[in-house]
Amino acid sequence: MTKRPQAAPYRPDPAILGLGPDFYDPVAPAAFPAAKLRFRNDRWAAAVGLDTLDDAGWIEHFARFRPLADNLPEPLALRYHGHQFRVYNPNIGDGRGFLFAQLRDRDGRLLDLGTKGSGQTPYSRFGDGRLTLKGGVREVLATEMLEALGVNTSKSFSLIETGEALDRHDEPSPTRSSVLVRLSHGHIRIGSFQRLAYLGDGDAIRRLVDYSLRALYGEEPGERPEIRLLTLVVDRTARLTASYMAAGFVHGVLNSDNIAITAESFDYGPWRFTPRWEPGFTAAYFDDNGLYAFGRQAQAIHWDVVQLATALRAIAEAEDLIPPLEAFPALYEAAFRDAVFARLGIAPLDEERDLALLQAMENGLMATGVEIDRFFFDWRGGARRGPSPADEAYRQAGFAQFAALLPNFRKVAETRHRYWSDIAPCSMHIDEVEAIWSRIADDDDWAHFHAKIGAIRRMGDAMAG
Repeated sequence: MTKRPQAAPYRPDPAILGLGPDFYDPVAPAAFPAAKLRFRNDRWAAAVGLDTLDDAGWIEHFARFRPLADNLPEPLALRYHGHQFRVYNPNIGDGRGFLFAQLRDRDGRLLDLGTKGSGQTPYSRFGDGRLTLKGGVREVLATEMLEALGVNTSKSFSLIETGEALDRHDEPSPTRSSVLVRLSHGHIRIGSFQRLAYLGDGDAIRRLVDYSLRALYGEEPGERPEIRLLTLVVDRTARLTASYMAAGFVHGVLNSDNIAITAESFDYGPWRFTPRWEPGFTAAYFDDNGLYAFGRQAQAIHWDVVQLATALRAIAEAEDLIPPLEAFPALYEAAFRDAVFARLGIAPLDEERDLALLQAMENGLMATGVEIDRFFFDWRGGARRGPSPADEAYRQAGFAQFAALLPNFRKVAETRHRYWSDIAPCSMHIDEVEAIWSRIADDDDWAHFHAKIGAIRRMGDAMAG
């Protein structure tokens, strides 16, 4: 599952400037009336050589946005289009965020520091370019939980309260404001390619393909770079989708502008963890038709990748793009097995028995209504015992087949960490998110927020065993 990031020196590399000005717009950050540091991710700051900043320096860079040394001289709002709930929108781009800096980690990966809530850009339309404090808190909690569960996600790097009162239709207003900084493996999206195809700019698509391969995948473009890029994106997005399912996570808004070329999950708005295995569970109150429901996420992300292939038709023949797309279902099935087995701490056996165990798991979860986190905690060996015969849910016939099959699989993860002796697993359901926010909103009490982050990281350490 998740592994702790390794410390590294500061290595600036504003590689995106090599693409040229057709891909972004220089912008100015908002001038906030206040800057109160609420969260700084020191373990990931160490991974990019920024952990030595004191709080004053941190605020100077991540609230006032003074450029980092030898990095981007000014913030850049990236240009892109995208399908939003299957409707193409050419009037989007970075509307309340920008790319602030690029740097490399110990492994040489190019990482971006990007913002959310940093002010208006040419793509803000009628928005104020701001982020509610509740939205920032929710994103920190989402990324911490997903990272601990082994999902390839952006990292919430900094959250600073900015002292403005915001009006929003979907939460009590006026409400408090914030600016969030994310650490991400690139901000190039499927929608970045869609914009260039919309403009009919094949040369720019080729430049973006080459940039994506070199800067984000560490590969030199070969004879058919667009086919290679699509193949990589199909594989990575299949794995991302599978990890969502094993985590019981629902992103909520899987639009093509929200799918990164690296298949790193990001941009958490109306996310939820479904307590139970309910394929129809949705996260967004406005997703009336369940387009991005829990059980439809593989279909949704595959559809988005098809849009990437459609954009690449500007520089490639359609028949050459079909084979990578057709590989998605099989890649997803294999990745789903790997993600579930990693959470159970077991190794695969063979296709027939692996599939039988997965089917027995889904049947049992749906028949009994056992919570997803409880299921994985118990069957991996939670409380050092596994499921108890006295537990009514596990005595039901729904898990009889699963219980009969599981002993055939070799355990590959230890359960010596004290987490496995806890009474209950660490979860992140909406009632707990709301309770954490209520304490902040009512009493400015951040203790439960920071305690939850500590509990999540403890779980991540245990699951990495």
